[in-house]
Amino acid sequence: MSAPVSVILAAGKSTRMKSALPKVLHEICGRPMIEYVLDASRAAGVRRQVVIVGHEAEQVKQTLSHHTDVEFALQSEQKGTGHAVMMCRDNLAKHDGPVLILTGDAPLMRPESFTALLVDFHEQHAACVIGTSETENNHGLGRIVRSDGGEFLRIVEQKDATPEEAAIREINVGCYVFDCQALFAALNEIRPNNKQGEYYLTDCAAILKAQGKRVVASQKLDIAEALGVNTRAQLVDIHRVFQSRCFEQLMAEGVTIVEPSQTYIDPRAAIGPDTVIEPFTTITGQAVIGRGCRIGPHAVVSGDTRLADGEIVRPFQQV
Repeated sequence: MSAPVSVILAAGKSTRMKSALPKVLHEICGRPMIEYVLDASRAAGVRRQVVIVGHEAEQVKQTLSHHTDVEFALQSEQKGTGHAVMMCRDNLAKHDGPVLILTGDAPLMRPESFTALLVDFHEQHAACVIGTSETENNHGLGRIVRSDGGEFLRIVEQKDATPEEAAIREINVGCYVFDCQALFAALNEIRPNNKQGEYYLTDCAAILKAQGKRVVASQKLDIAEALGVNTRAQLVDIHRVFQSRCFEQLMAEGVTIVEPSQTYIDPRAAIGPDTVIEPFTTITGQAVIGRGCRIGPHAVVSGDTRLADGEIVRPFQQV
């Protein structure tokens, strides 16, 4: 069986963000949000990634053109998630392994979660594994309907849910592992029989189950990973999560950040132990800062900077 391939949905507009820029190109900590999804996929063992583009397709393609493992498929009309995946049929015609399907606007997904879903796929000999999580704040999210014995039955979208289904707390996070050939056979069967008139990728799971194939709902994800970006406010929320993760890692490695709420550090920056970062400091890009340095306050360290051990960047200095 071939190594996993990822398919990343990235055709959407920035309608609610009131932006001409494609949604997946909006930046978080200095990088387009889709690049975090690409990174997590690679870290889970994926070596080939198919990005489905649509709105401002050429702009997305140009932005990602330096990624040698990325190829593209075009969804010229947005008719739902199932329709989007149909557009990469030619890309995956010869693939006989698992397909990891992701969304380009959910940058908090972790490689460990993708790995866990791939392990379930192999160990349970599944045709489909659905990543799920549990939350009380389930409004607008697809619900996981299970049998009395806990087996997966189907996914129900918010707008199609009965009151009983709407109360379910286990939700579809929006990432899946499919057997490639089973996926495209199921896509041939889906119909836009819903209130949105769209082709739902989620219907493939029920189709595969009806065919007697193994479908697993795997509650292996943290609810924070389900956070997507549809608004500018959500963009800020996710930026804060990335900064928190970055600060926690740096402090665990021996860096002092005097006041994290008043500091910006790009997650790509490398900072040595015993370095002190004073408040109102900005560190961008792939800056490299040695051991025992002191930065700030009110200093700016740019992405091409290399600071040797023990260097001092004084208040209001830019390097």
